[in-house]
Amino acid sequence: MIALADRTIRPYRIDIPQADLDDLHARLDRTRWPDELPGVGWAYGVPRDYLRELVRYWRHEYDWRAAEARLNTWPQFTTTIDGADLHFAHIRSPEPDAVPLIITHGWPGSIVEFTEVAGPLSDPRAHGGDPADAFHLVIPSIPGFGLSGPTRRTGWEYQRIAAAFAELMERLGYQRYGAQGGDWGAAISRELGRIRPDHIIGVHLNLIPDSGATSEPDAAELAALSPAERERTLASWQRYRDWARDGAGYAAIQSTRPQTLAYALTDSPVGQLAWIVEKFKEWTDSRDRPEDAVDRDLLLTNVMLYWLTGTAGSSARVYYERAHADYWGDPPEPSGAPTALAVFPEENFIFLRHIAERTNAIVRWTEYDRGGHFPAMEEPDLLVADVRAFFRALRQDSGAAG
Repeated sequence: MIALADRTIRPYRIDIPQADLDDLHARLDRTRWPDELPGVGWAYGVPRDYLRELVRYWRHEYDWRAAEARLNTWPQFTTTIDGADLHFAHIRSPEPDAVPLIITHGWPGSIVEFTEVAGPLSDPRAHGGDPADAFHLVIPSIPGFGLSGPTRRTGWEYQRIAAAFAELMERLGYQRYGAQGGDWGAAISRELGRIRPDHIIGVHLNLIPDSGATSEPDAAELAALSPAERERTLASWQRYRDWARDGAGYAAIQSTRPQTLAYALTDSPVGQLAWIVEKFKEWTDSRDRPEDAVDRDLLLTNVMLYWLTGTAGSSARVYYERAHADYWGDPPEPSGAPTALAVFPEENFIFLRHIAERTNAIVRWTEYDRGGHFPAMEEPDLLVADVRAFFRALRQDSGAAG
């Protein structure tokens, strides 16, 4: 149940005290470095030499004030929903017939993910696009993350977050709108389509929950598939096995003991950096380092939103709350919202259309040859084009403008 006692929407501007930046620099200067095995690369975690250089850059060259000023070009606001202070950017398009679109990040991301796509989506005319493809953008920080954190109550799992976001869109006066997201943003966006079918015109995802092979497919299941889908199913199972063996540690910790983890990450900026940067290496279409795929300054700005707000622990709680929710382990509830999936090859999992279609109304499925878990940062042009194409087909009947 969403508490509606205070529906005030308050203007917000990021203005970090200089004392917080001075404290960060002092902590970076006092970093205590661990030992490292020779010649193991990224196999045991983030390599020390790589992280030393990134920390040097963070301390001496990275410019938070420039990043802060760039984020502040977006109109930003806060409002209180269900007892949580919710931060969001609200970028209204200059095009009067623009469609409202709520875009949601995941972990370990933030609103910074959308720095390169916000302009082309909200003002395509200014970016060489068709003004008929314009969107009014609502870009919230998930409760517990960054400027929407920390949360002060238990229970903030993705279904509750989706209900809060539905209330946010209502407060903004949007009766018909689209949703887009990846990672936790995908679960939240899909849930919005499920619980608000009369308001959501379509859901665009770059990750689709519960749509991969998480158990070994048997012979009967494989026999029923086309050769191409059979090959994808086996590859999906193998990638899931690899992730469960070598890549799921962060999720296990955050699903069970987020508070214990929070002490280390809230006290050590290098610890917070390493915890996040590892995922930007493993989950992106990168070669030797995450900067092969993602701009270094954007990566550090994303980390700064966690560090400066002290939300390492509260952002991790979404894993705990999901793992301890009543619905944990149940199959996903069906969604009838028109749904699109943009598939980027270096995403954690290989998604299977025959599984996704069991509980989702898939109307568009597009596979790309590059990109990974953070397409808005890695391949913004591809993501923008895919979002535009999906909603273009839905606009005429949606009545969503304004």
